[in-house]
Amino acid sequence: MATLLLIDSSVFPGSASASRTVTDAFRKAWEEQHPEGTVIYRDLAANPVPHITADAHSAGFAAPDAHTPEQAAAFAERVTLIEELEQADAILIGAPMYNYAIPSTLKAWLDNIVLMGRTAMTEDSKAKGTPVTVVASRGGSYAPGTPREPYEYVRNYLEAILRDTLALDLDFIVPELTMAPHNPAMAELIPLFEASRTKALDDAAAKAKELAERLAA
Repeated sequence: MATLLLIDSSVFPGSASASRTVTDAFRKAWEEQHPEGTVIYRDLAANPVPHITADAHSAGFAAPDAHTPEQAAAFAERVTLIEELEQADAILIGAPMYNYAIPSTLKAWLDNIVLMGRTAMTEDSKAKGTPVTVVASRGGSYAPGTPREPYEYVRNYLEAILRDTLALDLDFIVPELTMAPHNPAMAELIPLFEASRTKALDDAAAKAKELAERLAA
Protein backbone atom coordinates (compact mmCIF):
# COMPACT_ATOMS: atom_id res chain seq x y z
CA MET A 1 0.00 0.00 0.00
CA ALA A 2 1.06 3.57 -0.64
CA THR A 3 2.82 5.79 1.88
CA LEU A 4 2.01 9.47 2.38
CA LEU A 5 4.52 11.79 4.01
CA LEU A 6 2.61 14.67 5.63
CA ILE A 7 4.44 17.75 6.91
CA ASP A 8 2.49 20.41 8.83
CA SER A 9 4.24 23.62 9.86
CA SER A 10 1.53 26.05 10.96
CA VAL A 11 1.94 27.40 14.48
CA PHE A 12 -1.84 27.30 14.89
CA PRO A 13 -3.58 24.04 15.86
CA GLY A 14 -6.44 22.27 14.11
CA SER A 15 -9.14 24.34 12.46
CA ALA A 16 -7.47 27.57 13.63
CA SER A 17 -4.96 26.95 10.84
CA ALA A 18 -5.97 27.37 7.20
CA SER A 19 -3.19 25.10 5.97
CA ARG A 20 -3.91 22.36 8.52
CA THR A 21 -7.59 22.42 7.61
CA VAL A 22 -6.71 21.71 4.00
CA THR A 23 -4.00 19.13 4.71
CA ASP A 24 -6.48 17.36 7.00
CA ALA A 25 -9.04 17.21 4.18
CA PHE A 26 -6.36 15.77 1.90
CA ARG A 27 -5.35 13.19 4.49
CA LYS A 28 -8.92 12.07 5.12
CA ALA A 29 -9.55 11.60 1.40
CA TRP A 30 -6.23 9.76 1.06
CA GLU A 31 -7.02 7.41 3.96
CA GLU A 32 -10.45 6.66 2.51
CA GLN A 33 -8.65 5.38 -0.59
CA HIS A 34 -5.84 3.72 1.39
CA PRO A 35 -7.33 2.48 4.70
CA GLU A 36 -4.43 0.05 5.08
CA GLY A 37 -1.80 2.50 3.88
CA THR A 38 0.83 4.37 5.86
CA VAL A 39 0.95 8.04 6.82
CA ILE A 40 4.29 9.35 8.07
CA TYR A 41 3.35 12.51 9.95
CA ARG A 42 5.55 15.32 11.16
CA ASP A 43 4.16 18.34 12.98
CA LEU A 44 7.05 20.77 12.79
CA ALA A 45 5.40 23.25 15.13
CA ALA A 46 4.90 20.69 17.90
CA ASN A 47 8.15 18.81 17.27
CA PRO A 48 10.65 20.96 15.33
CA VAL A 49 13.56 19.23 13.63
CA PRO A 50 17.06 20.53 14.36
CA HIS A 51 18.21 23.49 12.36
CA ILE A 52 21.18 22.59 10.22
CA THR A 53 24.51 22.81 12.05
CA ALA A 54 28.10 22.86 10.86
CA ASP A 55 28.45 19.21 11.86
CA ALA A 56 25.26 18.15 10.08
CA HIS A 57 26.21 20.12 6.97
CA SER A 58 29.84 19.08 6.71
CA ALA A 59 29.00 15.41 7.34
CA GLY A 60 27.09 15.41 4.09
CA PHE A 61 30.34 15.97 2.19
CA ALA A 62 32.47 13.42 4.05
CA ALA A 63 32.62 9.64 4.02
CA PRO A 64 30.78 8.06 6.97
CA ASP A 65 33.96 6.42 8.27
CA ALA A 66 35.56 9.86 8.43
CA HIS A 67 32.80 11.45 10.54
CA THR A 68 33.61 12.79 13.96
CA PRO A 69 31.24 11.62 16.75
CA GLU A 70 29.49 14.98 16.51
CA GLN A 71 29.10 14.69 12.75
CA ALA A 72 27.82 11.14 13.02
CA ALA A 73 25.13 12.10 15.55
CA ALA A 74 24.01 15.15 13.57
CA PHE A 75 24.04 13.29 10.26
CA ALA A 76 21.97 10.41 11.69
CA GLU A 77 19.13 12.87 12.32
CA ARG A 78 19.33 14.07 8.71
CA VAL A 79 19.29 10.50 7.43
CA THR A 80 16.10 9.76 9.38
CA LEU A 81 14.33 12.64 7.64
CA ILE A 82 15.77 11.72 4.25
CA GLU A 83 14.66 8.11 4.60
CA GLU A 84 11.11 9.27 5.33
CA LEU A 85 11.22 11.30 2.13
CA GLU A 86 12.53 8.33 0.16
CA GLN A 87 9.86 5.98 1.56
CA ALA A 88 7.02 8.25 0.47
CA ASP A 89 4.88 7.55 -2.57
CA ALA A 90 3.36 11.02 -2.19
CA ILE A 91 4.22 14.08 -0.11
CA LEU A 92 1.91 16.71 1.38
CA ILE A 93 3.28 19.92 2.89
CA GLY A 94 1.41 22.62 4.77
CA ALA A 95 3.31 25.85 4.09
CA PRO A 96 1.60 28.96 5.48
CA MET A 97 3.09 32.33 4.61
CA TYR A 98 4.63 34.13 7.59
CA ASN A 99 6.14 37.53 6.87
CA TYR A 100 6.28 36.74 3.15
CA ALA A 101 8.13 33.44 3.63
CA ILE A 102 7.70 29.88 4.89
CA PRO A 103 7.95 29.07 8.63
CA SER A 104 11.51 28.64 9.88
CA THR A 105 10.63 25.12 11.03
CA LEU A 106 9.80 24.12 7.46
CA LYS A 107 13.02 25.72 6.23
CA ALA A 108 14.91 23.62 8.80
CA TRP A 109 13.27 20.44 7.49
CA LEU A 110 14.19 21.35 3.92
CA ASP A 111 17.78 22.15 4.88
CA ASN A 112 18.06 18.67 6.40
CA ILE A 113 16.62 16.73 3.48
CA VAL A 114 18.51 18.53 0.71
CA LEU A 115 21.63 16.42 0.42
CA MET A 116 23.79 16.79 -2.67
CA GLY A 117 24.42 13.47 -4.36
CA ARG A 118 21.55 11.69 -2.60
CA THR A 119 18.34 13.71 -2.80
CA ALA A 120 19.56 16.72 -4.77
CA MET A 121 21.32 17.27 -8.07
CA THR A 122 21.56 13.57 -8.92
CA GLU A 123 19.81 11.23 -11.32
CA ASP A 124 19.97 8.48 -8.68
CA SER A 125 17.67 10.14 -6.15
CA LYS A 126 15.08 7.70 -4.81
CA ALA A 127 12.70 10.63 -4.30
CA LYS A 128 12.95 11.94 -7.85
CA GLY A 129 9.53 12.31 -9.47
CA THR A 130 7.58 11.79 -6.25
CA PRO A 131 4.38 13.86 -6.35
CA VAL A 132 4.38 16.63 -3.75
CA THR A 133 1.38 18.83 -2.99
CA VAL A 134 2.01 22.09 -1.14
CA VAL A 135 -0.82 23.86 0.68
CA ALA A 136 0.45 27.45 0.52
CA SER A 137 -2.02 29.40 2.63
CA ARG A 138 -1.73 33.15 3.07
CA GLY A 139 -3.61 35.97 4.78
CA GLY A 140 -3.86 38.14 1.68
CA SER A 141 -3.51 37.58 -2.02
CA TYR A 142 -0.22 37.48 -3.90
CA ALA A 143 -1.68 36.27 -7.18
CA PRO A 144 -0.53 37.68 -10.54
CA GLY A 145 -1.89 41.17 -11.06
CA THR A 146 -2.44 41.92 -7.36
CA PRO A 147 -0.56 44.74 -5.59
CA ARG A 148 1.43 42.22 -3.52
CA GLU A 149 2.48 39.99 -6.38
CA PRO A 150 6.15 41.11 -6.02
CA TYR A 151 6.14 39.69 -2.47
CA GLU A 152 5.28 36.13 -3.54
CA TYR A 153 8.36 34.38 -2.16
CA VAL A 154 6.76 31.16 -0.93
CA ARG A 155 5.88 29.59 -4.26
CA ASN A 156 9.04 30.87 -5.95
CA TYR A 157 11.25 29.44 -3.22
CA LEU A 158 9.48 26.09 -3.00
CA GLU A 159 9.54 25.71 -6.77
CA ALA A 160 13.32 26.19 -6.66
CA ILE A 161 13.81 23.67 -3.86
CA LEU A 162 11.14 21.02 -4.46
CA ARG A 163 10.92 21.04 -8.24
CA ASP A 164 14.28 22.28 -9.49
CA THR A 165 16.60 20.96 -6.77
CA LEU A 166 14.87 17.77 -5.54
CA ALA A 167 13.18 16.99 -8.89
CA LEU A 168 9.80 16.31 -7.26
CA ASP A 169 6.51 16.49 -9.18
CA LEU A 170 5.18 19.71 -7.64
CA ASP A 171 1.62 20.98 -7.32
CA PHE A 172 0.17 23.85 -5.26
CA ILE A 173 -3.13 24.42 -3.49
CA VAL A 174 -3.44 28.07 -2.43
CA PRO A 175 -6.05 29.11 0.17
CA GLU A 176 -5.78 32.89 0.24
CA LEU A 177 -7.30 35.91 2.00
CA THR A 178 -7.47 33.90 5.22
CA MET A 179 -7.29 37.08 7.32
CA ALA A 180 -10.48 38.50 5.79
CA PRO A 181 -12.82 37.14 8.54
CA HIS A 182 -10.53 38.58 11.23
CA ASN A 183 -9.54 41.97 9.80
CA PRO A 184 -12.34 44.57 9.53
CA ALA A 185 -10.42 46.32 6.75
CA MET A 186 -10.78 43.15 4.65
CA ALA A 187 -14.47 42.54 5.35
CA GLU A 188 -15.49 43.07 1.73
CA LEU A 189 -13.12 40.25 0.74
CA ILE A 190 -14.84 37.62 2.89
CA PRO A 191 -16.80 36.14 -0.06
CA LEU A 192 -13.55 35.75 -2.00
CA PHE A 193 -11.94 34.11 1.03
CA GLU A 194 -14.85 31.70 1.38
CA ALA A 195 -14.65 30.80 -2.30
CA SER A 196 -10.90 30.25 -2.01
CA ARG A 197 -11.32 28.05 1.05
CA THR A 198 -14.01 25.95 -0.61
CA LYS A 199 -11.89 25.53 -3.72
CA ALA A 200 -8.85 24.55 -1.65
CA LEU A 201 -10.79 21.89 0.25
CA ASP A 202 -12.29 20.54 -2.96
CA ASP A 203 -8.90 20.54 -4.67
CA ALA A 204 -7.30 18.75 -1.72
CA ALA A 205 -9.87 15.95 -1.75
CA ALA A 206 -9.70 15.63 -5.53
CA LYS A 207 -5.88 15.62 -5.57
CA ALA A 208 -5.71 12.98 -2.84
CA LYS A 209 -8.13 10.75 -4.70
CA GLU A 210 -6.35 11.26 -8.03
CA LEU A 211 -2.96 10.39 -6.53
CA ALA A 212 -4.35 7.37 -4.70
CA GLU A 213 -5.90 6.02 -7.90
CA ARG A 214 -2.72 6.70 -9.87
CA LEU A 215 -0.52 4.89 -7.35
CA ALA A 216 -2.91 1.97 -7.14
CA ALA A 217 -2.93 1.48 -10.92
